[in-house]
Amino acid sequence: MEIQDLKGIIEALIFSSEKPLTMKEIKQVVEESDNEKINQAVSELKSGLDNAKSGIQIVEVAGGYQMVTRADYSLYLKKFYKQKHIDKLSIQALETLAIIAYKQPLTKAEIEALRGVNIDGVLKTIFDKGLVRIIGRKDIPGRPFVYGTSKFFLEYFGLKSLEDLPKIEEFVSNAQKDCNHENAKISTAEVAEI
Repeated sequence: MEIQDLKGIIEALIFSSEKPLTMKEIKQVVEESDNEKINQAVSELKSGLDNAKSGIQIVEVAGGYQMVTRADYSLYLKKFYKQKHIDKLSIQALETLAIIAYKQPLTKAEIEALRGVNIDGVLKTIFDKGLVRIIGRKDIPGRPFVYGTSKFFLEYFGLKSLEDLPKIEEFVSNAQKDCNHENAKISTAEVAEI
């Protein structure tokens, strides 16, 4: 097999694989037994992406090859995904997440008391998205679930830890600037009650 054809096949395989692609898997698919030729193809693919200053690169991970985004562009990816994720959350979901993030651990009833509305649908949505999780049960009659934010919540909003959350005053100020929804207006006094 010609090296150019081999490069194209390997590039397509690495691109489409959900996990690192091993040399053994490559050899099985391309039916090429010459390790040196496969290594040369992978090396040329890597060099080509590097020389072109491509946004993607091929790296060796866990005994195989994987296509990943170049670290140089991570800031732009974070901005893109942060914006994309926020666009998909409703105002009600963001309000509920804020209450949980700042006051966790909370039961559903406690969240509803703070929001003043039923949160069944909103809680299901943010739970299904993996932004909140059940962290235990409260030691009261009925033993209701207690909710808190998840590790994915931190990833979703680009936070290192919960300490990186804006202070309540900053949160209120930003929420009022960014939100024109009449039902989402919130005052510093209301937040202080939370």
